[in-house]
Amino acid sequence: MSETVTRRGKRHRLADLRSRWSEQPRGNLISAVAGKQGSIPSGEDESGRQGALKRISAMWSSFRRGKRDRVKDQEPSAPLGLMGADNTSRQYRYVSGQYFFEYLVVVSLKKTKDGSSYEPQITYQFPKRDGMARFQKEEEERTLKAITLFCFPEGINWAPLTEYHSETFSFVLTEIDGSRRNGYCRRLLPGGKGARPPEAYCIISSLACFGLFSKIFDEVEKRRQISMAMIYPFMQKLREAPFPAPGNTVEIKSFIPESGTEIIRLTRPLDSWLEHVNFAELFSCLEDEEVLLVFAAAVLERRIIFIADELGTLSQVIHAVAALLYPFTWQHTFISIVPKILIDVVMAPTPYLLGVQKCLLDLVTDQNDLLLVDLSEDKKDTFIISIGDESSVLPPKLQTEILQALSHRKKASTAEELNRVVSEAFLLFFVKTVGHYMSYVKLSPAGDQSIFEKRSFYKAIESKTTRHFVKKFIQTQMFDLFIQEVEQQQPGPQQGIFHQKIIEYQEKKKRDKTKKD
Repeated sequence: MSETVTRRGKRHRLADLRSRWSEQPRGNLISAVAGKQGSIPSGEDESGRQGALKRISAMWSSFRRGKRDRVKDQEPSAPLGLMGADNTSRQYRYVSGQYFFEYLVVVSLKKTKDGSSYEPQITYQFPKRDGMARFQKEEEERTLKAITLFCFPEGINWAPLTEYHSETFSFVLTEIDGSRRNGYCRRLLPGGKGARPPEAYCIISSLACFGLFSKIFDEVEKRRQISMAMIYPFMQKLREAPFPAPGNTVEIKSFIPESGTEIIRLTRPLDSWLEHVNFAELFSCLEDEEVLLVFAAAVLERRIIFIADELGTLSQVIHAVAALLYPFTWQHTFISIVPKILIDVVMAPTPYLLGVQKCLLDLVTDQNDLLLVDLSEDKKDTFIISIGDESSVLPPKLQTEILQALSHRKKASTAEELNRVVSEAFLLFFVKTVGHYMSYVKLSPAGDQSIFEKRSFYKAIESKTTRHFVKKFIQTQMFDLFIQEVEQQQPGPQQGIFHQKIIEYQEKKKRDKTKKD
């Protein structure tokens, strides 16, 4: 009886915590940042930095999401600002399959009125939205203004360039209601002669598939070199095409002068739950043992900041680290690239995964209870700051097994094979540590709900070091939310795959035991 009360109490506390960090006035941070490029305003009932931090976490805590966001292939709810004249056609497209994107914008750097610096401005948007209500239009304007900050997070200190290496990266926008949208961005030097500032192409989509959108950018960039007008027909064809199911391909026909009609084939990976992940970048920046230390900090929901020069490195590594937690989901603040104007988020006392450009490292002044990871090529030390116990968080035997499994990634010939090897190494870790959870989900005496018997669950673990780890892990929000969904009998796709791996592992143990006998 006491354990039931404890679980319910914790569930209410979790709901209260989410409420404190998400029930904020709609759009307040975006509108504040849009109106005041140089500072973040304080809260109405709090002073300065604390109020700003709450709003930052509320707006961009990207992996805290509702059940509808977990099931990627279900019909999504309507994104903000899209309900209007084309509502009927949008519903039809959702029924026939998710569509690729909400809109494409081009963000250019324009001189400020006094000519002393540059500011990012949207110079192209497709499609243009008509027939929206006033509040929808205002909401969209605030969102688009925020997008400019993520396309050029370094701030206003730009100078014209004659050479610029194009880079592709991603970010996530999380609304107050928990819905989230992915921003895919490519920055490059526009056509022309002489020195000029770079510009950014940004696609906003509810779909998470980094590799697919990188290929779309290749096509957009090719057409931009001919004429901006060439982008429109390609994006219109793409918008009308249904988003393919995992492992399937959609073909887009597009005409290019002097080349004729081209057929662009866009294929989703078979492992759709890994299609937003590039583990190759993670392991090119960190040694296997270093990845384990980062994983140890993440699995206990600590504060982690990644530092790098390249925006693409930051966004790919931070998404890869979040993917290592599968089938669990990071529940706290998640900003793959922190704009300079929002750098105060590093002062937040709650767990986070943040990506910060190395040029902003001096602004990271809070260095307590933090793991600060340098991903740059010229680094002196990988861990600039650490708590010091990261190497002892995971059970030693399981650490060795993960490292052995990761050694097979060198044989992977494709990105998909690499992703599979890495993900299964960490998935098997969770199978061995908490894979017996279903045996401890029992019906209540009244038979109207399921209850997780936490104490019995971790006491059933034979290994002392594993039990010690699990006792800490079950206190995290990611585990708590996972169990809540099991109790409510709402298993997501992650749990389905997890359950499959658990069965495979148990069957293997039985076979091994039979051989010994």
